[in-house]
Amino acid sequence: MWSLPPTDSVLHFLSLAAVAAQGMTAALAAGRRSMDWLGVCFLGCITALGGGTLRDLFLGHYPLAWVQNPIYLALAGGAAFLTILFARLVHRLKVAFIVLDAIGLVVFTMAGCDVAWQMDASLPIVIVSGMVTGCAGGVLRDVLCNDVPLLFRSELYASVSVVTGLFYATAFGLKLNAELWTILTFVLGISFRLLAVRYKWEMPKFVFTGDEER
Repeated sequence: MWSLPPTDSVLHFLSLAAVAAQGMTAALAAGRRSMDWLGVCFLGCITALGGGTLRDLFLGHYPLAWVQNPIYLALAGGAAFLTILFARLVHRLKVAFIVLDAIGLVVFTMAGCDVAWQMDASLPIVIVSGMVTGCAGGVLRDVLCNDVPLLFRSELYASVSVVTGLFYATAFGLKLNAELWTILTFVLGISFRLLAVRYKWEMPKFVFTGDEER
């Protein structure tokens, strides 16, 4: 009933692009903290691969993705290093950061769902797996840069991951082509995240000071 499309070439290509994108967001964040070049590349690897690593540890899925395919390490670190060289040529770094982070969030969510599905996990585990994969890397990046993670302070973030995962996991019953459905999910997730940023859609906030008026 809750079947996902099998791993396809489009998702594989998007995953490679997302690894590079998250490596670049790490470099942009590290640049604001004046990290050295090695630190930038290291942060790029943690950001791009941290979510997938946590997912695999939680699910007992071995070997870890970057252990099985070391090219991911090179791609993430290389993207971070290239960002050092070209960042000064990009005049709207904030926009670039948001777009690249959105790509990583959406694509890694789909990849995480796909891994859990291949392990015959139930729907809730599939969705949580996607959310961990999509969100954890960005949280690690922000924490290591001494920033409040986007997950906790910005427009809809984890919600985008959940919606993306649900869309990817449930609507395959329409019997669409796997590659086509991956593209549709990607477009939905990116659009949702960027619209949330544009129009400042946020979850309700809990505010409690402890100084209630009597």
